[in-house]
Amino acid sequence: MAKLFSQQPHTLLMVRPACFGFNAQTSGSNSFQFQSNTSPSVVRKMALAEFDQVVNDFSSKDIPCLVVEDTHDPEKPDAIFPNNWFTTHEDGKLILYPMLAENRRLERRVDIINMLKKEFSVKQVVDLSDEENNRRILEGTGSIIFDHVNKIAYACRSPRTIESLLLQVCDQLGYESIIFNAVDENETPIYHTNVMLWIGEKTVGICLDSIRSDNDQERILASFERTKHKVVAISYDQMKSFAGNMLEIKDRKGDCYLAMSTTALRSLLPGQLNEISRHAEPLPVSISSIEKYGGGSVRCMLAGIHLPVRH
Repeated sequence: MAKLFSQQPHTLLMVRPACFGFNAQTSGSNSFQFQSNTSPSVVRKMALAEFDQVVNDFSSKDIPCLVVEDTHDPEKPDAIFPNNWFTTHEDGKLILYPMLAENRRLERRVDIINMLKKEFSVKQVVDLSDEENNRRILEGTGSIIFDHVNKIAYACRSPRTIESLLLQVCDQLGYESIIFNAVDENETPIYHTNVMLWIGEKTVGICLDSIRSDNDQERILASFERTKHKVVAISYDQMKSFAGNMLEIKDRKGDCYLAMSTTALRSLLPGQLNEISRHAEPLPVSISSIEKYGGGSVRCMLAGIHLPVRH
């Protein structure tokens, strides 16, 4: 299949948190987040320090990154995870998504959308946010793992990923959809696809153990074989260490990195790390507080910008 689009975004957008903390509205479906006896102000300071260090780490590698300040009012504990409320695409589409938690719906900001319109070529805004009123939820690249090169969208069903809405997005983009069931060790649906699957240009990481259906596994692996992706299979324990929550990115020269947390890096076996390193340089960042209290890792913090750049 001819390569039409770049798998890696040319720019990252990150939101510097103002009110980061444990979100009680999302904890029911996110088993990765934990409440703490640590005071909220201390948790916020730890998350802010980790965030700033990630930005510094990316800057040292000359990775283009737009940093937007969160607003204090209204309070948005998960604003640090902007990948859920919008996606951008090389054909100029910007898609806004319906969110499950009411306090996460507040993360959608007109000023951010206007900034993107000013900096990049936005030809169409596809606003799906009204679907919240119909309880039809789809949370951006938390729900959807895009293979942009081959125009395929992978997603696991959950309360945050409604199949009919995924099909609607795929119709808008001209992508094939591959949807499946994935569960944790307690048979609970995995809340976001991006904690059990990442896709780079030549490599994918996936927790196959979470996909109990042989038919689903065969369909997914056949797709990876067709797109010539090397599969790095991760275990449940590695998934819980966020080894499924990675993003392939590039610097201004076009050199490729795989952004991951130090928690995820430490969980990898030598053979897995060697395979990853053949295609992209591992770029670990330390975000243990964000992972623990927010229930998301580095991929969740990164909204990829694929829009054409204005000249």
